[in-house]
Amino acid sequence: MSSAKTGEQQAGRFQKGQSGNPAGRPRGARNSATLAAEALLDGEAEALTRKAIEMALSGDAVALKLCLDRVYPPRKNHPVSFPLPPISGAHAAAEVMRAVAEAVAAGLITPSDAAEFAKVVDAYVKAYQVAKLDDRAKPAEQLTTDELLRIASGHYNEPERRASKLLLLNPR
Repeated sequence: MSSAKTGEQQAGRFQKGQSGNPAGRPRGARNSATLAAEALLDGEAEALTRKAIEMALSGDAVALKLCLDRVYPPRKNHPVSFPLPPISGAHAAAEVMRAVAEAVAAGLITPSDAAEFAKVVDAYVKAYQVAKLDDRAKPAEQLTTDELLRIASGHYNEPERRASKLLLLNPR
């Protein structure tokens, strides 16, 4: 079978945004095993909880862990406070990351917290760079076609000379 024929067959098979099985499982439907377990435990939750507590109090380590995880679950995210220099630009991000590395070394934050800080700083730097690029492109966008042609040909006056620096693809 040629690849062209296969492409023709597959071209109309799936439409973007449309379910492959519109008559499939309805949204919010629950698994039959979950429903069966709920039916068996219906009305027994209090007795089972009391038994787990009794086992934990009698020294069963697994029951104790189960109870403690319910009473005081492990924290996934928690606020972290330590001094950071302000991020005033892309270069300042290096100082911020130095402070984050020092905080890890001093034991003020965990390496995973530092990784999360790095993601925030990286997102800030990318947004900063895009904003600066947009600011640099605005003067070139405001030039007329005639001014752009004069700049491209090398015949321009002083305001256009400044704009021409924006148009250089490979400045040397």
